[in-house]
Amino acid sequence: MRPRIETLPTQTLSEAETNGLLLMREEEKLARDVYQTLYEQWGLKIFNNIAQSEQTHTEAVRDLFEKYNITDPVTDDTIGVFKNETLQQHYNDLVAQGSASEVAALTVGATVEDLDIADLQDLIVETDNEDILFVYDNLSRGSRNHLRSFTKQLTMRSESYEAQYITAEEYKAILESTQETGNGDPGGNMQNGSGSRGWGGGQGRNR
Repeated sequence: MRPRIETLPTQTLSEAETNGLLLMREEEKLARDVYQTLYEQWGLKIFNNIAQSEQTHTEAVRDLFEKYNITDPVTDDTIGVFKNETLQQHYNDLVAQGSASEVAALTVGATVEDLDIADLQDLIVETDNEDILFVYDNLSRGSRNHLRSFTKQLTMRSESYEAQYITAEEYKAILESTQETGNGDPGGNMQNGSGSRGWGGGQGRNR
């Protein structure tokens, strides 16, 4: 995504846009770290595939940090290490939940993507910078694909997932549509802001 980010105009950042980027940088790292840890525990390829996609996502947000000279909140990119104590606790909790069984791990994956989609919906409303919208659109597309993939894996195990952050109608619409591609997001084909609902530091809200 970096070449496209560089060609789009550099526009003034609002406080909401800056806060949104800070949230997504750490939220995408959280997803990557949880998936990589669960892959090491369960050996399910879906976690390795999607962890690679999340790496691409967090790097895309980092590219925006460099473009706008924003201080990167990720000072240690080690798997499972977070400077933010709230994010550290969420990582610990999600890994503990996913360690119970394969089904529990896949449910954690679906939950993370569910929240990502909801957060991005909120952030897109607060954003008008073309380059940020480009990245958020790619992240949203990837998260919808990942949610489809986790749901498919749960269905194969005679289990289901109930949306917690997006509406049931939105979740149903995602499942009834096909895998999405475009705009350079490699996660699209993997098989296996103030108003955001993110993990970080009390900013969240649920529907």
